[in-house]
Amino acid sequence: MSYNTEVYRKVREEFETRHFEAERRADEKRAELQRAIPGLDAIDRRLAMTGPRLMAIALGKSAETVEEVKKDITSLRSERDALITANGYPADYSDVVYSCPLCSDSGFSDGRMCSCMKRDILMRTYAASGVGRLMEECRFDNFDLSFYSSDQRTYSNMKRVFEFIRDYAEDFSLASDSLALFGNTGLGKTHLSVALTKKVIDKGFDALYTGSVGMFSDFEGARFRTDTGTGNGNDTSRYFTCELLVIDDLGAEVPSAFTVSCLYDLINRRSGLGLPTVISTNLNQRELGERYTDRIVSRIFGDYRTLYFTGTDVRRQKLG
Repeated sequence: MSYNTEVYRKVREEFETRHFEAERRADEKRAELQRAIPGLDAIDRRLAMTGPRLMAIALGKSAETVEEVKKDITSLRSERDALITANGYPADYSDVVYSCPLCSDSGFSDGRMCSCMKRDILMRTYAASGVGRLMEECRFDNFDLSFYSSDQRTYSNMKRVFEFIRDYAEDFSLASDSLALFGNTGLGKTHLSVALTKKVIDKGFDALYTGSVGMFSDFEGARFRTDTGTGNGNDTSRYFTCELLVIDDLGAEVPSAFTVSCLYDLINRRSGLGLPTVISTNLNQRELGERYTDRIVSRIFGDYRTLYFTGTDVRRQKLG
């Protein structure tokens, strides 16, 4: 289990910058006070010696006691506060102000990642995963099974499909099966694919949601950059390495020998790495074979757990 490496790196860098910026602002205010208030600089120098004084005591190189140092520091701080307020400044004017008091903007508290850093990584991961815009609309808790209730057989099937995908997301691990979601348009495949991706991200895994059109466009762009010698052609690497890849609406792209080759390579390499993949499509088994060759269909139906969405187009039902 791991966060998206690039997201994690960027968030760590931002936290480091945030931490040092807070200290820089405090240093600037401290310098401002020292210029404006005679005698403050001497107090600050004495306060800065707290660490060395305590170290000397610990090493047995000082006749002072820890209690004497603490008492002296308390007196100096009181003197400092009184001097600052007497000159019209708030006593805490030069204090370091961190956005998170728990971790002092370091991202870690008591040796563990702070909740503020987890939140930032999570929100950035949503955006990087492709579900940022959809995650509020497509959740497990707002998937409405009543749209499938006109027929008991359909309702029972969709209830089973919904519960399976919800439990799959809840229990997800790198040992989870790959899934293939089949069914006509408007039956909830995208809704549950997005909800699944979000839940897996919430659990701390690196999950990527993509439509097939966008994915194959990325592969085409990477091939173009490689063929012309511009860029390094590595923009598609995350499709192969993310811990869960969710490909929605397979078959919506313009078919070509290139897309077939890309899909086979992707399925084959992810399978070899033991990384789960979820594919949803409006195509049936025959249509998949006609578009992507029997080799790919054999892989999907042989290695993936298949789920079938049934019922009447939910979008049409919502429109009345």
